[in-house]
Amino acid sequence: MKRADTELVKHREIHFCPLHPDPRQAQSVMLALAGVDGIEHLQLIDNHHLQVSYDIRKLTLEMIETALTEAGYHLDNSLLHKLRRALYYYTEAVQRENLGCHRGESNCTARIFIEQYARQPHGCRDTRPEHWRRYL
Repeated sequence: MKRADTELVKHREIHFCPLHPDPRQAQSVMLALAGVDGIEHLQLIDNHHLQVSYDIRKLTLEMIETALTEAGYHLDNSLLHKLRRALYYYTEAVQRENLGCHRGESNCTARIFIEQYARQPHGCRDTRPEHWRRYL
């Protein structure tokens, strides 16, 4: 893998609350995330910890954890894990913005090429000023 590709694949640990009725949440989540597009690697650490590797162009930790909480899984909400989670959410959001991926967009690579094409000079431009275009 190139250096740029390794910076786009994130390796994170997801910690689950041990007080959940399902004592093996991590294993259940591993089976649920196995076929998701963007997930590169899943490794079970123990019954309450799961290591996940994912491509940031397709997924973020926030997307994964939001989907898990909506599915009924309980994440560990101790202070240390909340702070770590907030830091990961922020840094991944900034990295995606710098790559041209905006919130809610699943295919940011196509958007980069569209914006690049729009900046190039070509014959498909309206030469009238903006206020004239809106007037007519």
